[in-house]
Amino acid sequence: MWPDAGLPPADEEPLDSYSRAVAGVAERLAPSVAEVRVLGRARDGKRRPMGSGSGVAITTDGYLVTSAHVVAGGAEGMIGLGDGREMPFAVAGRDPLSDLAVLRAQADDLTPATLGDASRLHVGQLVVAIGNPLGFAGSVTAGVVSALGRSLTTRDGRQARIIDDVIQTDAALNPGNSGGALADSAAQLVGINTAVAGIGLGLAVPINATTLGIISTLMREGRVRRAHLGVAGSACPLAPRWAQALHRRTGLEVVEVMPASPAEASGLRRGDIIVEVDGRAVSDPGDLQRLMMEAAIDHFLVLRVLRGGSMTTLTAIPEELRAA
Repeated sequence: MWPDAGLPPADEEPLDSYSRAVAGVAERLAPSVAEVRVLGRARDGKRRPMGSGSGVAITTDGYLVTSAHVVAGGAEGMIGLGDGREMPFAVAGRDPLSDLAVLRAQADDLTPATLGDASRLHVGQLVVAIGNPLGFAGSVTAGVVSALGRSLTTRDGRQARIIDDVIQTDAALNPGNSGGALADSAAQLVGINTAVAGIGLGLAVPINATTLGIISTLMREGRVRRAHLGVAGSACPLAPRWAQALHRRTGLEVVEVMPASPAEASGLRRGDIIVEVDGRAVSDPGDLQRLMMEAAIDHFLVLRVLRGGSMTTLTAIPEELRAA
């Protein structure tokens, strides 16, 4: 017996559901995604193109978020919207150490994206990337969350920082996608596409409580202030008795103390193992980095340090991290 000609084959139904989900996200989010063309001053003093990428509107009155490296070549430029409009923008704030930047366009009627929370994502979940790869505006690709909790190292001059909880996706990303939107199936912005790490391997800075705080600070102040202790270190295993006493396996071993730094003034030495800062556990460089935010600048911090098999308490006053 032939199957009913009015019924679609069974294997088409999942594809249709998938297509509807992706198309729905694109329809809702595409008006919020802009093409970003950066202009800078050349040596002859004339304005010239200095790069391009994507951006995502986050307010009606002209604020967009993009990747800091997209606007590294200039402080102004033009954005192009999906409805054909173009308008100038200025960089309101840029933070290379989180690879986030905020633009302010001359507009009061942008369509802002709905902000999501990347901390609620799950591996295997559908995500949709919208941007302007290779200059093709409004391009949409889809894939899944391949992994969560990845780390991405960023640099600003000689300073390096690790971005935590980076989203890895197999949604196709190409040059020009940077600064564009990564959205969940509800069309909520959960990431800002930042890097292509290989074929089928894209990375996005998450939209979460930490990055929303950075974006808000850039909107208000134009920069993000961070504290600086002046140590370089790596995770190292703790002796069994200390691992049992502290309920963790590793601490942060100091491998370098920078001259004339707060760390040197505190008495920290190479070989010390930092296990706690102001009552908060420190197991690796990321733990210390997360504590070195604006609130720590010029404030006393109590450090618990293992030295020669014994616990020692030191005090340090971090200073503000200056651009290299």
